[in-house]
Amino acid sequence: MNAPWKSGGPGGRDQFAAFLCDEASLDVVRSLAIDLGWQSEKCHKGGLRNAVQSLSITASPNILLVDLSESGDPLSDINALAEVCEPGTIVVAVGQVNDVRLYRDLIASGIHDYLLKPLSGAQVRDSLAQAQAVFTAPRVHDAAAGKQHISTAVIGTRGGVGASTLATSLAWLFSADHKLPTALLDLDIHFGTGALCLDLEPGRGLTDAIENPSRIDGLFIERAMIRANDNLAILSAEAPINTPLMTDGSAFVQLAEEFRAAFEMTVVDMPRNMLINFPQLVTDVNVVVLVTEMTLASARDSIRMLSWFKANAPQTRLLIVANKVQPALAEISKADFEASIETKIDLLIPYDLKAASMAAKLGQTFADANRATKAGSVMRELAREIADSGEAQVVSGPKASLLGKIDFKAMIPKPKKKKAQATAQ
Repeated sequence: MNAPWKSGGPGGRDQFAAFLCDEASLDVVRSLAIDLGWQSEKCHKGGLRNAVQSLSITASPNILLVDLSESGDPLSDINALAEVCEPGTIVVAVGQVNDVRLYRDLIASGIHDYLLKPLSGAQVRDSLAQAQAVFTAPRVHDAAAGKQHISTAVIGTRGGVGASTLATSLAWLFSADHKLPTALLDLDIHFGTGALCLDLEPGRGLTDAIENPSRIDGLFIERAMIRANDNLAILSAEAPINTPLMTDGSAFVQLAEEFRAAFEMTVVDMPRNMLINFPQLVTDVNVVVLVTEMTLASARDSIRMLSWFKANAPQTRLLIVANKVQPALAEISKADFEASIETKIDLLIPYDLKAASMAAKLGQTFADANRATKAGSVMRELAREIADSGEAQVVSGPKASLLGKIDFKAMIPKPKKKKAQATAQ
């Protein structure tokens, strides 16, 4: 999982820490730490288990030396280390097993180096010097090799048009069909249904972010988000109705920045009032999916919102999606609707009450539960168009992270299930 690179310094992360099982190894590393200008008291007695316990309550260092000697299954135990380590940490492992296969597997998992006991001063010095050089080297993003990040905001012109249903479906399709690491951010703080559509408990991640924007970083993202599948994580809330939304929007902007570094796709379920209160939220959005219905009120609000985007976010690509389409019962025909908003409707999703009810009963997204339906097919077409969008912004800057090759599912805690109790929108 890619996450922002953090530098050490006063009040931040330590330069170095070691967790070693035996006194002989500790003596070697302590001596080297002093020579390198690091604090010798950061060399602790204990191996991988002690490291996990310690780093679960404190920020991990820039360079971490950890002993695997007491680990029965080093490769599996590395996952536990990944859950508590700050993104960007460089890990040097120490062990007693002289096995080239283990060495290769550890390197493939993201470990920087693997040293055999008994440790020699020269051996450890060379490895730590290389780790330090890697950490301090300029990290230039290779635009040709890197993947584009696409941020998509799904906004309904009216309440009840199905924007949340479409947002959760798009996020699921990006993660499950396109196999892209995806973040779903539900900005309806009090009444959001993102977690409900995925049959999950929302947790406190989003409310904690709003209350303490300064806490938002790569580690916060990894711990606060709830995993829906191997590639999809969600951040949402069910804030008490008597709790007003007290924020200047800085938390939302910071979350968007962290998502750009940690995921390849971001889907934001954005209530339309957010455009009024926090217009800066769409500054870096690549695609806006404007969800509407074929009604007079939706036509009026579509006109107003299209005008707003033209004035405030001209760089953003707009896709008009008409949802719950019933040609025989529509207030306004497609031709008249397009004439009134002075632009074409990109996609029409037919009304399918039975399919929506089925998705709610199964606790699945609409697109996942209804792959054989016409509506589900249109949603997959929309997901393909966004995923292949040439409007995506290439994100520059650091992309490296600790154990970057470890499965995404190891980075975010497994959620508790919540039985869906409401029908889909």
